[in-house]
Amino acid sequence: MLVNFFRGAAPWGAFMVALAAAGCGSGSNPINPPSPPPATVSLIKLSTDTFTNSTSQHSTEVEPASFAFGSTIVAAFQVGRIHSGGSSDIGFAISTDAGVSWQNGFLPGLTAFAPGGGTSSAVSDPSVVYDAAHAIWLISSLTIASNGAAQVVVSSSPDGMNWSTPVPVSQVSDADKNWITCDITNTSPFYGHCYVEWDDVSQGGRIWMSTSTDGGESWAAAINTSGLATGLGGQPLVQPNGNVIVPYLGNAIESFSSSDGGTTWSLPVQIASAAIHVVAGGLRTDPLPSAQIDAAGNVYVIWQDCSFRTNCASNDLVMSTSADGTNWSAKARIPIDAATSSADHFIPGLGIDAATSGSSAHLGLTYYYYPQANCTATTCSLYVGFISSRDGGSTWSAATPIAGPMMLSWLPSTFSGQMVGDYIATSFAGGKAYGIFAMAKANSGATFDEAIYTTQAGFDVASALERNSSAAERPVANAGHSSAGAYKFRHSIRR
Repeated sequence: MLVNFFRGAAPWGAFMVALAAAGCGSGSNPINPPSPPPATVSLIKLSTDTFTNSTSQHSTEVEPASFAFGSTIVAAFQVGRIHSGGSSDIGFAISTDAGVSWQNGFLPGLTAFAPGGGTSSAVSDPSVVYDAAHAIWLISSLTIASNGAAQVVVSSSPDGMNWSTPVPVSQVSDADKNWITCDITNTSPFYGHCYVEWDDVSQGGRIWMSTSTDGGESWAAAINTSGLATGLGGQPLVQPNGNVIVPYLGNAIESFSSSDGGTTWSLPVQIASAAIHVVAGGLRTDPLPSAQIDAAGNVYVIWQDCSFRTNCASNDLVMSTSADGTNWSAKARIPIDAATSSADHFIPGLGIDAATSGSSAHLGLTYYYYPQANCTATTCSLYVGFISSRDGGSTWSAATPIAGPMMLSWLPSTFSGQMVGDYIATSFAGGKAYGIFAMAKANSGATFDEAIYTTQAGFDVASALERNSSAAERPVANAGHSSAGAYKFRHSIRR
């Protein structure tokens, strides 16, 4: 589920098209070579949509989140995408041997179609974490009632395979875009605190936070930030000292924090402005941040941004970092290809090896892209790519295509575009990075063939040889309207 809110008259899509034409320029790209050949990386299919309810588009799986602890990786994702919002159920996949083998299943009690039954008609926005203090896995999701009311809930499991019925978290009826994290540092004063973030559509995207200290069995009354911050897509992260930092999409890419275990939350600060190229073909994307933290507590935030492209012709993926959640580095372009290329990059999923930090931090980034940005709904070729860094993002490996090409007609539809997910994921286990993403094959009549996949072997970031840097690059003057004061969002429900 994704909600945008713009304090103005135009809806998001129309506003951004006008913004791109007026501020980013409408010049066409130069003649480009044909799309690259299909990716040849060996993949593992993690799950299959086996539901049969008439309200969903089958067989589809979208929007994976993941978390790794030790040699265990757990992923969660929507299964059976519903056009009007949400899905039949939340699926999960688990590997206990660092990505060598996988098991899967579906969470109970979330919807009327889920195992054990439930009362909701759909469910969306999965997010997964491990609570080391209570030795329990948690998946946060968003249940959607037949009348559209949405509630944040949390399911728990001691082993990642057997899951409880959901526990309610939010007290509002119009919640959206939830995310969960836990304090897993045993020397932290707030070890075992878990935090869930969401925004409230009915209050203009007001952000809420709730805390649990008992392994997700109960959740404290939700509170707002100082200044009543609004936005969406927040991803809370916990530093080793217990401080919580929450990057999110607001008037710009912003963050707020807590230093008292979630008792209070600060005023937001700006991470960076953003400039946005509207992705072609009607594919559903937004500049939601993908955020992760390294072993020393440094926070890394990545989002799609056209600041480094002449005339805002396409998006790069850009990154900003912080050691304290207050002071952020200038955004830097990730050198997937040259800034003069015809490619468009979007929907990033960042992972960091939890045993690494600082100038030796190992980063893995999975993302979607078009080789040619100025395509159409019938000509766009959608790929999944991967790139890595073994020095905290100072330099990057050569990019690798890992899935594709896909046609947009192979993807389930929503009233806000064709969908692979509002986010995807990367997790490290055994020193290797596993991107987790939705990949589609050609439809069979009215039946889709879209499922959640990962790479069979993972990527050995430590041995990646080619090193590319964009350190000398600067944003192009007037590349596009910056987000600071130039765009705010109007609630237009995109569940």
